[in-house]
Amino acid sequence: MDRIAVIGDYDSIYGFGALGLDLFPVSTDDPEAAATLRQLASEESRYGIIYITEELAASLKDVVDKYARQPLPAIIPIPGVKNNTGVGVEMVKHSVEQSVGSDILFGKD
Repeated sequence: MDRIAVIGDYDSIYGFGALGLDLFPVSTDDPEAAATLRQLASEESRYGIIYITEELAASLKDVVDKYARQPLPAIIPIPGVKNNTGVGVEMVKHSVEQSVGSDILFGKD
């Protein structure tokens, strides 16, 4: 697991190509989006980190949740250029709560 993938709409992910990350442009209405994510998450693909746009993560919640219980690959939501849902912030908040046993953002609206 030594590769990093970015999956989401092209406009949101194309800049990551300049960093040498592998790009997988799909849209939320693409019937193959879930299959693409499953393929990237498979052990054979060797992706240790998969960045996914928030909009796509929200539309593929069941698939993302399946891999959230596994140590690898790490599936990390990132904001896209549109339709951000806040799921990335919520996932980080949840992870911190699990780690430290407390809501560190309590009262910070």
